[in-house]
Amino acid sequence: MNITIYDVAREANVSMATVSRVVNGNPNVKPTTRKKVLEVIDKLGYRPNAVARGLASKKTTTVGVIIPDISNTLFAELARGIEDIATMYKYNIILSNSDQNMDKELHLLNTMLGKQVDGIVFMGGNIVEEHVAEFEKSPVPIVLAGSIEKSETIPSVNINYEQAAFDATTAFIEKGHKDIAIVIGPLLEPINQEKKLVGYKRALEAAEIPFKEELVIEGDYTYDSGIESFERLLEADPQPTAIYAGSDEMALGIIHGAVDKGYSVPGDFQVISSDSTRLALMVRPQLTSVIQPLYDIGAVAMRLLTKYMNKEEVTDHIVVLPHRIEERDSTK
Repeated sequence: MNITIYDVAREANVSMATVSRVVNGNPNVKPTTRKKVLEVIDKLGYRPNAVARGLASKKTTTVGVIIPDISNTLFAELARGIEDIATMYKYNIILSNSDQNMDKELHLLNTMLGKQVDGIVFMGGNIVEEHVAEFEKSPVPIVLAGSIEKSETIPSVNINYEQAAFDATTAFIEKGHKDIAIVIGPLLEPINQEKKLVGYKRALEAAEIPFKEELVIEGDYTYDSGIESFERLLEADPQPTAIYAGSDEMALGIIHGAVDKGYSVPGDFQVISSDSTRLALMVRPQLTSVIQPLYDIGAVAMRLLTKYMNKEEVTDHIVVLPHRIEERDSTK
């Protein structure tokens, strides 16, 4: 049987308003009365109804998080940052996987709003006009984490992905490489087409190295696409001596694909990845990587959302966190 506030009030011989004040930490309750009510709450096992409290306060202290795939290490680390800051600010999380499917993303967005969440953190690879239209109609604030939205009207937290790709490519150039491949995520996503690929081309141009279309391979961030991409690069003329991978999983696939074919990394091919998740340290050789502060992106996105939810002052709705390249064993 569900224990209600009425049951507690009757057992403690106080009003329901008094029970409510005790539950909500209102100081205007006599210590003896507070002690008696808390003893009855413990005895009956009463748990406040979050939905009912939300209806009364117009807040549910719940945040929706829409993420492409929690099984992906990158998104898992982002989600951990979100969850830790949410807990710090006493918000609960409703987490949903969207599978990078636009119809599912929009459905989840409306489902979250139907659950009366106080705000939403959204992660998605290809944010289009339909998304932005729904975001702008939302009655609660929405913040993007690790996601690019062209108009920059929606609050977001990222790194400078174009500069990161430029830095990775330049690192290869400074080691003497001229045939540098990029194994990138889906080119329909702005983060790849308009950021990483642009940074890669800019680095080549700055070094007066001709751009070669055959050294650009489109993958899908997965380990398997890394293996397939390496096999395609073996057919390129000339073959690359250095490969910049758009995700750690693809970088692992590239390294294992090379080893399976009898090559060595970094002896025959050098590899830089672009996330530096835990996978970068679990593979041998360990991956030289662009350090993308994944946990911090999630944490800062959640903190930004709390500012909007609590109507605090926000000085900059577009937050760009610093990145760097960590040299490990996949380059020399």
